[in-house]
Amino acid sequence: MRILVVDDEKDVELLFRQKFRKEVKSKSLELVFAFSGQEALDILQRSNPPKVVYIFSDINMPGMTGLELLEEVKKRYPEIKISMISAYGDSDNYNKAINSGAKEFFTKPIDFVSLKEEIKGLIN
Repeated sequence: MRILVVDDEKDVELLFRQKFRKEVKSKSLELVFAFSGQEALDILQRSNPPKVVYIFSDINMPGMTGLELLEEVKKRYPEIKISMISAYGDSDNYNKAINSGAKEFFTKPIDFVSLKEEIKGLIN
């Protein structure tokens, strides 16, 4: 299963690689990283249909925001599940994300136990 992590903070890649080390090593999970909304769309367009089945995206990014990415992905690839993350757990961002089709909403720091449960649910 291929997951696309979208966040403008590059240190997120190292964090995800550490937290999902076992899953990546066993090849049950493949992690792909994009550091902007546009880069995420470029990755999705590389194969038809996209090989990504789940996107985990930050909301607050320069250029295309995570919410704009969410809307674009839902329009182009409605089968891809997307969860959003924000440093701010405010109800406005939560409501916008869920109402736009996000599967789940996480706040930073990321609860990786909950995220792993979310991903396990997609695999089964």
